[in-house]
Amino acid sequence: MKRNIFVVALEDQQRQELETLRHSDKFIVHSLLSVKTAVESPNFSFDALLNEARRKLEAFDGSIDAIVAQWDFPTSVMVPILCREYDIPSPSVESVLKCEHKYWSRLEQQKAVPEVVPEFCGVDPFAEDPLSQVTLKYPFWIKPVKAFSSHLGFKIENDEQFHTAIEEIRQGIRQLGDPFNEALNYVELPPEIQHMDGNSCIAEQIVSGVQGAPEGTVYRGEFNVHGIIAQPNSVNKEIPYDRLEYPSNLPERIHREMIDVSRRFLEHIGYDNGCFNAEFMWDEESDKLWLIEVNTRISQSHSEIFIMVDGMSNHEVAVDIAFGERPSLANRQGEAAVAAKCYIPYEHRDGIVRRVPSEEEIAALAERFPGTKVRLDVQPGDRLGDLMHQDSFSYRLGTLYIAGEDHDQIEERYKACLEALQFEIEPTE
Repeated sequence: MKRNIFVVALEDQQRQELETLRHSDKFIVHSLLSVKTAVESPNFSFDALLNEARRKLEAFDGSIDAIVAQWDFPTSVMVPILCREYDIPSPSVESVLKCEHKYWSRLEQQKAVPEVVPEFCGVDPFAEDPLSQVTLKYPFWIKPVKAFSSHLGFKIENDEQFHTAIEEIRQGIRQLGDPFNEALNYVELPPEIQHMDGNSCIAEQIVSGVQGAPEGTVYRGEFNVHGIIAQPNSVNKEIPYDRLEYPSNLPERIHREMIDVSRRFLEHIGYDNGCFNAEFMWDEESDKLWLIEVNTRISQSHSEIFIMVDGMSNHEVAVDIAFGERPSLANRQGEAAVAAKCYIPYEHRDGIVRRVPSEEEIAALAERFPGTKVRLDVQPGDRLGDLMHQDSFSYRLGTLYIAGEDHDQIEERYKACLEALQFEIEPTE
């Protein structure tokens, strides 16, 4: 009898990616909640989403053998709660929240891996004088303790910028902060977090460099990394990053240090029976490594490039753990030596999309650069300001997947693709 796997917010692309798994013919994949409901909803209740997922699982006529998370909050916290209820291996909810809550995570990092933690402090944006709580010198970043990407994240260089940012944060923070508070109710919070709920902020020292991200698993106490992603300097100097490349070409000693820090931190918080990816920044000039954040799931952003290089989606290890099996991923069995997920950026200025690249133009690009895939996120008539989960520094018009023989070729092909893909956007400002 085939086993049943439930993936929260499963897209068609990811359903295809799951077909690359070793025993894909021996299980059936089901979507638990839609992308629109679990990822793209501008307003939601964590408890309501969790109960909706429970109802769908209870109504299912068959065995529930695995529940997999591949997205950030709320999915990342819902899944371990559901797994606990169905006796499926998963991390504790507390260990997940110690990563999801940015301020709580920094406090725990400070205890376990202080050498890679930037200076930080908590800020209550609703306090009478939030600036008085800041212990950092300008410039610094401020952002909510829970946010999508860089949404409501601001670089602050003076008092005026701080007060302007606080006003914007006050207007938008509850959108995610309120449901995050519902999730925090599932654990007993330490006193320092009780006063820093989901509608709080963290101010952090600005760090710079090249990003790297080990992705791996912890299963029955055994720590393992199955791949390291690199995020090189952007080809567009106006934005901080524009692509992910796999495998990483950072120095091997930096790889070892990132892996060691990840292991020590996850052991410290008692994280077990789950997947992770940890984001780091390496400042080559000072040879200093910084920990940015730890995510408690595989990254669906990495799945396609794992397939291109390794021949298998990283969903494999998440499914292995849920089935109670030791996780492992194929290595270098794909068609590309190096692969990249690249964004198609557009300046952070609102506008109406009038033209997107045609299917013929995209097909010609794939013929010119074998392995290239183009996925557009906009169509004629769309307004950029209405797009969900955009960064504060640019809009994303779509995604490019590029294969190459080495990292230099990836960069060359990326630039050529951006030049070839023609969009027309009518400014509204």
